Amino acid sequence: MQKTKKFAMMVILSALVLFLIVPNTAFADPEMVLRFAGQVPIEHTATKLMQQVADEVKEKTDGRIVIEVYPANQLGDYTLVYEELIRGTIDMAAISVPSQFDPRLEVTYINCFVRNFDDAKKVFASDGWLFKKMDELSARLGVKLLGFQVEGFIGIGSTKPANEPLNPDVDKGILVRIPNMDVYKLGAEAMGYHTVTVPWAEVYTALQTGVADGVDGMTPTAAYTMLKDVLKYWYDLNYSVENFNYMISMKTWEKLSEGDRQIIADACAKVTDMSIELAKADQEKHLELMRQQGIEVHTYTAEELLPIFTKVSGTWDQLKEKFTPELIDDFKNEYAPK
Repeated sequence: MQKTKKFAMMVILSALVLFLIVPNTAFADPEMVLRFAGQVPIEHTATKLMQQVADEVKEKTDGRIVIEVYPANQLGDYTLVYEELIRGTIDMAAISVPSQFDPRLEVTYINCFVRNFDDAKKVFASDGWLFKKMDELSARLGVKLLGFQVEGFIGIGSTKPANEPLNPDVDKGILVRIPNMDVYKLGAEAMGYHTVTVPWAEVYTALQTGVADGVDGMTPTAAYTMLKDVLKYWYDLNYSVENFNYMISMKTWEKLSEGDRQIIADACAKVTDMSIELAKADQEKHLELMRQQGIEVHTYTAEELLPIFTKVSGTWDQLKEKFTPELIDDFKNEYAPK
């Protein structure tokens, strides 16, 4: 009996020694930890998709690469994050693209070149002209494009009614807040709106105090979430597509093997198609929530929107000085109404 106990104890001790000296691959430390910066809240669809990318990369690299997601501007706003991508101090990001380093990066926000969600699937595809051009422009700055996340189509929200919203030749009688980009200013003014630049964080107060009568540059989802208590009208004009760019610092990209690059690129590419379907459902959902909130919602057919799209696309040539004639000519060749 004593020998049996000693033998059992030896087996247990041997197993313990093996456990301590043989690495446990399931919980081994990762070879690389990447910081992934986002700009929207934790509960936002974009953050969930970022986490999906992180989970897929961890699974497909067997835990060798771990991506830590930092939503809600935890690593700085999108202008700072882009600068840190260039430096390599932040590894990845899913953000709006600032244009302070190259104004041509605004090309993704030009108004009235995407007509509907089916168009969006083609325009934002990884083998499309826009992806290749944005990747080329970003690469010159030290940033690699991995994919787009489509947030949805933009409309005009306001605290007072717009005059003849479908007639671009009529003064709308509304001063709208725009993002600080020429593409938005040209588009809004071509549609008959007066414009003022207001920081994102101050939009609600601007509408509440009358500094602005309306807001340009927001999807129904964002407008409902942030402004449902102050908006009275929503014009679902679908003239521009809000989108985030999924990017990685070239300094990080160069450290990765070809196999790991492909895993990360594939995980981000899945986001594009998935985000378009999610954005379509999200847009319809939040238009209905607006109605329930008491906001007067106006939706339109493609035919009804045609005068707006025709007028705004006629302003694209005005971007040549800022974007270069070559870029705008190429853009028009791809997206001008046929």
